[in-house]
Amino acid sequence: MARGKLRIYLGSAPGVGTTHNALAEARRRSEDGADVVVAAAHTHRRQRTSALLTGLEVVPQHPSGAVDTAAVLARGPELALVDDLAHANGPDAPHDSRWQDVEELLDAGIDVVTTVGIHHLESLNDVVTQITGVRPEQTVPDQVVRRAAEIELVDVTPQELRRRMAHGDIHPAERVDAATASYYREGNLAALRELALLWTADRVEEGLARYRGEHEIRSTWEARERVVVALTGGPEGETLIRRAARVAARSRGGHPQPSHLLAVHVVKSDAIGRPLTDDLVRQRKLLAELGGTYHQVISTDVPKGLLEFARGVHATQIVLGSSRRRSWQYVFGPGVGAIVARDSGDIDVHIVTHEQVGSGMWLLPAHGRGVGEHRRVTGWVLAAAAPAVMCLVLLLPPFQGVSLSSDAMFLLLTTVATAAVGGLWPALASALWSSVLLTLVLSPSHDRPPVSFDNIVALAAFVLVGALVALVVEMAARRSAQAARGRAEADAVALLAGSVLAGNEPLQALLRRIRKTFGQRSATLLERVEHDRWRAVHSVGAPACESPEEADVLVSISDTLALALRGRVLPAADRSVLWAFAAHLGIALEHKRLEWDAAEARGQVAGNRIRTALLAAVSHDLRTPLTSIKASMASLRATDIELDPEDRDA
Repeated sequence: MARGKLRIYLGSAPGVGTTHNALAEARRRSEDGADVVVAAAHTHRRQRTSALLTGLEVVPQHPSGAVDTAAVLARGPELALVDDLAHANGPDAPHDSRWQDVEELLDAGIDVVTTVGIHHLESLNDVVTQITGVRPEQTVPDQVVRRAAEIELVDVTPQELRRRMAHGDIHPAERVDAATASYYREGNLAALRELALLWTADRVEEGLARYRGEHEIRSTWEARERVVVALTGGPEGETLIRRAARVAARSRGGHPQPSHLLAVHVVKSDAIGRPLTDDLVRQRKLLAELGGTYHQVISTDVPKGLLEFARGVHATQIVLGSSRRRSWQYVFGPGVGAIVARDSGDIDVHIVTHEQVGSGMWLLPAHGRGVGEHRRVTGWVLAAAAPAVMCLVLLLPPFQGVSLSSDAMFLLLTTVATAAVGGLWPALASALWSSVLLTLVLSPSHDRPPVSFDNIVALAAFVLVGALVALVVEMAARRSAQAARGRAEADAVALLAGSVLAGNEPLQALLRRIRKTFGQRSATLLERVEHDRWRAVHSVGAPACESPEEADVLVSISDTLALALRGRVLPAADRSVLWAFAAHLGIALEHKRLEWDAAEARGQVAGNRIRTALLAAVSHDLRTPLTSIKASMASLRATDIELDPEDRDA
């Protein structure tokens, strides 16, 4: 037997007309010849709604107030109207809730028309409570409503609903003022209406996604703007999220909703199970505040994984940050942004600049290094290719008349160029390779013997000139690196000191700055509580250090404080800078504790002020009766006054 079809009238609040619409449909279908019964209908004595029951067959309910499913099944109608899907049955009913009665009718092949309020959906219970201040006691599981064949939203403006309330169409007259001042405030009704519209829109979206899947439609339909922001796990994510939120807000004329703003972090399979970085934790919190959702995708190809996710959620726009790679790294291929923009198809791509552009991964440059790795790699490429290319050029007919000494000068030029780019060892390799080519290839072309005094002199010149130029380049590069590191150290310490003195960065932020500056997995501020026992005052990253023994790097701030880093062992040159950072961290902790002491002192002062005022008020209130009592006692004790027994008793 085929399962019956469920049709639901969804309302944003009581009184919008879901029962009226359901009865009107039952009456219309009955007049069209369908076999219809009313298994449950709550008209609340509203005349217009009650009038719709005229002419419809009503199956009496169970004595407990539940739907008499046995009677309905015995009757076997084509369609049953069951009002208020979230209704709770009495203790003697076969089922606890009415939605279970409806499930039984549907399983029997009977179509059902029912009603439910958005405030009765189980997943929205907390949201409705936050909006209205009233927690719905009766709820319906979301999957029951989502399985409905049709859902029709009964939409009424808050102003119209309040007019109905004022006319007594929803509650009795004696309850109107209380209802309009509490649950039926215009702001509450507007929020519930938006909730119902968004939930219904998501339900429509599910149907659209199912239709697109069934018909294998892959192109983007811009029925609704959806913005996907790509997160790398770096600090620039907050800038991208805020920019994406503004894009999503402009696309719908208001604040973004979860279905409009989605953030995705693409990770490789070997990163599964790793804890989220501090930056991602903060970014997830920011997303929640802005109404967005966070997603994590596993893919060995970041651009491909990002685009597959964007197409899977029918995104219309993608927001990415400008690459943090340095310029030389583009030798190895285009960045993620360029690949996504190239392969995005009909999805718009926004490349957003940020403070981390071109900054690489670490703040401090390597200490005392000469020529950088990328220059050294380029130098080895030149050492291998430049002399060979120059030799081929010199063998061409236009250069046949050039003397062997001129050939040697051209080869020496390639050695000098290699030395200027790659440093000492690529220059020496270029000199040796040039000498081999001069001896074995160019000398025979000039009718010179391969081994001669001239070639030996040329070899010595190549090696000497290349070595001298390379040494000069190495020294210049080393001094440049030292200057860059010194500048970076000074900037970092100055920025940290300024933040501590201004008091505008909490300890957690300072620890995050230290962890990222020195490339550590975690940074923990430890405090000694006993002789050999420590506790973590603050920590960022994971896993945190519980004791100094667990640290890869430990800096003592005072007798009771220490900074523990876990991740990698630092070179000696970095430890002096780290000590400065740790000293500022100790100052920041002291400032924080002074603020706590000051706040506690202010609280004590306020408490003393309240106690003083209370004592003053009590003493003032007691002064008058005490004066009266004192005067009465004096009168009673006086010997020169005779009081009547009645006056004395009074």
